Amino acid sequence: MFGFASPFGCSCHPTATTSAAAAPGAHGRRLFTGLLLAGAAAPALAQIPECRRSRAASLAPASYVENMAQQQYAQMLNEARKARALATGGPQLERLRYIGARMVPFTPACNERARQWRWEINLLGSDQVNAFCMPGGKIAFYTGILVKLKLDDDEVAMIMGHEIAHALLEHARERMVKAGGTELLLRGGAALLGLGSLGDAAAAGASQLLGLKFSRDDESQADALGLIIAAQAGYDPKAGVTLWQKMTRLSGGKQAPWLSTHPAGERRIADIEARLPQLTPVFQRAPKPERRFGAPQAG
Repeated sequence: MFGFASPFGCSCHPTATTSAAAAPGAHGRRLFTGLLLAGAAAPALAQIPECRRSRAASLAPASYVENMAQQQYAQMLNEARKARALATGGPQLERLRYIGARMVPFTPACNERARQWRWEINLLGSDQVNAFCMPGGKIAFYTGILVKLKLDDDEVAMIMGHEIAHALLEHARERMVKAGGTELLLRGGAALLGLGSLGDAAAAGASQLLGLKFSRDDESQADALGLIIAAQAGYDPKAGVTLWQKMTRLSGGKQAPWLSTHPAGERRIADIEARLPQLTPVFQRAPKPERRFGAPQAG
């Protein structure tokens, strides 16, 4: 998660939000396996390293974790609404939902459960540099990450892809098991959803979320898969480099608290650059967004 959101117009299945640029199902799989492997024979989905999930995650019931996340997300939105910190319109919310609608159709290729998730994207008014995707496709961005980093659309897609990848790879399920086993999960799993501090007035009712930190391996895996999903959706993976350059400048060259479990910026940039030769053909062949949005203005 980036220590860095209402549905795409409605609370709907991803198939209901499919854009003309990207269709779900077989088309998504062809892009994922065919383009990424540059014409090589597509292996079984489980053989694609970016989609490989830990066996530990299977010890926590997926439906339980997703239902719990849905309840906590709804509570967070309710508190944000009361504090007038929940965006109900505007170009930045529209931008997030447009980018998300392009990315969601590719998600079932990596996790079939994503086909049934009721994806939501919301924007919370907070200076915090943060974004997340909870289990079940519940996404939130904070205005702070958009304004302070002056993110363009490709950079937003890099963050969104990273957060979606955490959900697809079920890192929260895995971490919950490793943090205390299934007994702890069933007794108090709602406190371990991996959101970090939700911050500001928008989080007044979600203080029970203790924050489950993903490992550096989890973060690297989410980077790799997120880049693929963003490239499939027509967003330039080179933006991953500019994003982390901005992150590094914002933190003054130091590892900011919200990135304490993330790989260092220089390592992250090097890893992204090493992946670009494989990602570039995916991006080049992908249908490009018909709409572009500007970065928000500070103040």
